[in-house]
Amino acid sequence: MNLNGKKVLLVGLAKTGISTIKHLNKLGANIIVNDIKEKEKLEDILNELKDLDNIEYILGYHPENIDDIELVVVSPGVPLDLPFILKIKEKNIELIGEVELAYRLSTNNPVFIGITGTNGKTTTTSLVGEIFKANSNDTYIVGNIGNPVIDTVEVTTKDSVLVTELSSFQLESIDTFKPRVSAILNFTEDHLNRHHTMKNYIQAKSRIFMNQDEEDFAILNYDDENVRALEDKVKAKKIFFSRTTELKEGIFLDKNNNIVIRLDKEIVLLNKDELSLPGNHNLENCMAAAMIAYVLKVDIEVIRKVLKTFKAVEHRQEYVKTLNGVTFVNDSKATNPDSSIKAVQSYKEPIILIAGGMDKKSTFDEFLEVAKENVKALVLLGETANLIKECAIKKGFKEIYLAKDMEEAVNTSYKIAKENDVVLLSPACASWDMYKSYEVRGNDFKDNVNKLK
Repeated sequence: MNLNGKKVLLVGLAKTGISTIKHLNKLGANIIVNDIKEKEKLEDILNELKDLDNIEYILGYHPENIDDIELVVVSPGVPLDLPFILKIKEKNIELIGEVELAYRLSTNNPVFIGITGTNGKTTTTSLVGEIFKANSNDTYIVGNIGNPVIDTVEVTTKDSVLVTELSSFQLESIDTFKPRVSAILNFTEDHLNRHHTMKNYIQAKSRIFMNQDEEDFAILNYDDENVRALEDKVKAKKIFFSRTTELKEGIFLDKNNNIVIRLDKEIVLLNKDELSLPGNHNLENCMAAAMIAYVLKVDIEVIRKVLKTFKAVEHRQEYVKTLNGVTFVNDSKATNPDSSIKAVQSYKEPIILIAGGMDKKSTFDEFLEVAKENVKALVLLGETANLIKECAIKKGFKEIYLAKDMEEAVNTSYKIAKENDVVLLSPACASWDMYKSYEVRGNDFKDNVNKLK
């Protein structure tokens, strides 16, 4: 892909945008950078780019004249139904995302693994990455997990493995991306403020396997009806995982709680109780990760060892500390109700739940219905605080507190907590109403917990 001297428009400045600009600059492209934010709000990012030449900035509005643009690279946060983006498409200017660009530029043909789904992506991606590292592969854990794929282009070889977490936003802007192994973990209601319908959301996610063929693998959740319904559209070799059904072929949980791989032969991998990660959702994540590694010929003993020892990723049911018998857990990565449902179901102890954040047009009825079982109090903050409160009152919750910020939420939770309670930050919402990211939100929670006396 020769971009030397070509006029490339990058839309949306963010972490992937910075990496993309730097790489395009190395390739000799003439870059126009566009973001609807004003310059004053982008100072930190612009400082990282100040030493680069051949860059024109259009900030605070979209460019009117795009006739001489030869390629558009769009950041994941930019909706593809914006009038400006539709205008680009109407003019038949090629529009791709950072993942697609990185894939095209990866001329050494590393092995791409693509992992998507609503929940469990980060845990599964991290777990797969650790398995391949333990197997002594040259491994890169990239994508939506926070590490731009394009940063690997110059360092990978044909023996490298890129374990790539992919959001629906990233998958909307792929074209030729073809993972050796794809995985769809589950579908639940999320990002409807952008995709508008579940059908659109599922279609975006399903693009992960659109370029695969019979030489590739697709790992699919048999227990999720919407995932299973995609099987006729998959050209790759389909392998299901299930924690509820014994499969003729695939990976499943048997009646003795053993995780069994049944493909060319039958292997008892380990018992469910030997997994280091708690909860049925993590059982599914572990089965998907194990099968991804198995089809790519990773030693079975390596898979077993990592599944037994892997620690939870930061911001995903992350233990913070225990103070006077009260345990604090950071699950800031739970950015939708279903993810928070899984977190709540992981604990038998009484929970004080800190929730709320940006409104993604999700519904909270099912989440709060499940939460009634062991959530004794709700501490709510952010854009959706009153929305969740109204729903919680209808569900019969009595102890509901509103907090103006994380400091107040943590202090309130600690005041009402008793010995053996769990104070769980599991927001069920995105963070962007109050924070730049769920990581910043999680760190704020941890900082305030560590300030407690």
